[in-house]
Amino acid sequence: QAAEDLLGDLFEAVDGTSIFRRASFLVGKLGEQIAAPELTVIDDGLMKSGPGSRPFDGEGLPSRRTVVIENGVLRSYLLNTYTAHKLGLKSTGNASRGLTGAPAVGPSNFFIAPGIRTPSEIIASVENGFYVTEMIGFGFNAVTGDYSRGAAGWWIENGKLSFPVEEVTIAGNFRDILMGIEMIGNDLRFRGRIAAPTIKINRMVVSGS
Repeated sequence: QAAEDLLGDLFEAVDGTSIFRRASFLVGKLGEQIAAPELTVIDDGLMKSGPGSRPFDGEGLPSRRTVVIENGVLRSYLLNTYTAHKLGLKSTGNASRGLTGAPAVGPSNFFIAPGIRTPSEIIASVENGFYVTEMIGFGFNAVTGDYSRGAAGWWIENGKLSFPVEEVTIAGNFRDILMGIEMIGNDLRFRGRIAAPTIKINRMVVSGS
């Protein structure tokens, strides 16, 4: 799902490694309104039957539930012991250990809290717009927030899916994307550690054939 790709890019921006290296547009933004009030983002390592649930993180610290964005306000970065020390904060239990090397920061169950609208209701609310079903390639600059990705999906006319769209580019800045969220669907499903329901964003640039 396209919204999951978007959320994966947001994870990069709240990763403590990006923050202490000053390689994120969210440096110094704790406690600030960085998204629309509709948006709440959570990382929950204790979720029952969650694909990323675990009693301890990669450094042996207890897993926990961390509210990253609450009603549009940035409440927390995601940290392991090293990044927390660098920032003068406490680990959020997000150490992720690979086969070799020091633990990195990784998601447990990282998701957008679902809203009350069905996907059909969200589509019906759009007079003229683009329903993205697939993202292609990589085009996110975490430092500036600039975002540009290939995309495919359906064009919406008068609240209905009218014709398929392929090989276009969608672009914007993540600050505007987050502030431009107008609706959040009730269709949250976990297929992996990062999950998001259908979301409606008020404005992005669509270009291409």
